[in-house]
Amino acid sequence: MAIPGRADLRTHEVANQPPDPGDRDLWADDPLLRHFAGHAGADARALAAYGAALGTVELRQAARDANRNLPELRLFDAGGRRLDEVAFHPAWHRFMGLSAAAGYHSTPWEGAPGGHATHAAMVLLASEVEPGHCCPLTMTAAGVPLLRAASGIGAAWLPKVLARDHDPAVAPAGAKRALTLGMAMTEKQGGSDLRTNATRAERAGDLWRLTGHKWFCSAPMSDGFFTLAQTGAGLSCFLVPRWLEGGRNGIRLMRLKDKLGNRSNASAEIEYDGALAHLVGDEGAGVRVILEMVHHTRLDTALAPVGLMRAALREALWWVTHRTAFQRRLIDQPLMRAVLADLTLDWAGALALGLHVARAFDGTTPEARAFARIGVAVAKVMANKLCPVVVAEAMEALGGMGYIEDTGLPLLYREAPLNGIWEGAANVICLDALRSLSREPLTAAVLAAELDAARGLAVEYDAALDLYRARWPGPVPEAEARWFVERTGLLLGASVLLRHGPAALAEAFVATRLAPDGRGRLAGAVAGIDADAVLAAAGGAEGRP
Repeated sequence: MAIPGRADLRTHEVANQPPDPGDRDLWADDPLLRHFAGHAGADARALAAYGAALGTVELRQAARDANRNLPELRLFDAGGRRLDEVAFHPAWHRFMGLSAAAGYHSTPWEGAPGGHATHAAMVLLASEVEPGHCCPLTMTAAGVPLLRAASGIGAAWLPKVLARDHDPAVAPAGAKRALTLGMAMTEKQGGSDLRTNATRAERAGDLWRLTGHKWFCSAPMSDGFFTLAQTGAGLSCFLVPRWLEGGRNGIRLMRLKDKLGNRSNASAEIEYDGALAHLVGDEGAGVRVILEMVHHTRLDTALAPVGLMRAALREALWWVTHRTAFQRRLIDQPLMRAVLADLTLDWAGALALGLHVARAFDGTTPEARAFARIGVAVAKVMANKLCPVVVAEAMEALGGMGYIEDTGLPLLYREAPLNGIWEGAANVICLDALRSLSREPLTAAVLAAELDAARGLAVEYDAALDLYRARWPGPVPEAEARWFVERTGLLLGASVLLRHGPAALAEAFVATRLAPDGRGRLAGAVAGIDADAVLAAAGGAEGRP
């Protein structure tokens, strides 16, 4: 046990400061996560081990080390030979090793029941502590369906991509124990408009050579990148190995991006200079092929902000339980309890919906696949619109200390906008949702069925659903796409909470989020919700998260 710091200083006594929480168990202390992970069919044993490992004091310090000691771009060796490598602090490799061993990237594809739900819960847990290392593991997991479609190289790479190991060696795939995957799609001129990509591919025997520039390359230390390039047949998908047998591939790292958050993870601007690549899928089908990968990464971008919100709430609850003002603990002051209960409802709705969608990813029926497509879009928008506000409010609960790096809240605040941008900002996602609903009758049908499943469970819910359908009886105007998707997210979250969640949470969520008079978040006191019951249902009534 660590020896505590001295409180009896010569100049003053340290008082009214929360004690160090020590080791935390991120799974055991989160009854709502356990509840909805169980509903989704996730592997509780794997999650228990992972949550306990992540919550230690030692790992919290490692997270700070990984984010203070940023990745370093190493372009040349001492003799001027090009390296094009990225060096990471040992703390970052420690998280990569821990999460890989837990199966963060492999559980969806190992054949066990609830694999995607288990993975989704792991994304949430990892994001509570060190979200930067999630990116390469998320893309590695999401790249598996594409590898299965890649003739030749797919069969050779899959066993090492699915290996529960972390091997950062600069070596070709055949010489490594484990492989990671990245993605490089975005170009300067196009952004989300992928069809404007100008990178070109030319045949080189059984392979291709790529030439062009990518404005964003996620996880440039990965062993292979899925990328898009133009052939004579149109935009096509390729896997570009990072290293070749006997040499380095033609991938030039131009610079690392100086990002707002996600600091422990490198993102780069790169150029392909005749880089050898393997065609994945058919020529000209690149967008369709790579969207399969994007579909899976979007699940992670819907769950990661839920982890950030949970971490922020945990810090706020710990502080207000152990801090007094005006002769009362902060947690005992009605307004503080109302605000924290309201923040808890935001987190609870996003958690319930996110894991319910993950359950659909594990489904095998056409209906499950259809709900996974529309559900992940809605969950991504909902969670990411809530996350920055929840984190900011949690920061405010700590006052000035919330703005100090020691509390961990600044890291969470910097991270909060990321997943709303990654893999499609809200406008892109909302328009995708409208297209899916208009083109796929089954998608509209399964969404309607999910909403109707909670009918009769709350009068307020039924009234809100009727208003929703009266407002959008047919095709949704493009200008209203955000309004429609965000309202759909609130209704879906309420539906899941009413059917599967604690009654106190469900009742308060419906009363404050679906009220016809426009009452919304941070209106807990006005809405008259039972703050004690909400905090208790989420395991935070006494700030013991």
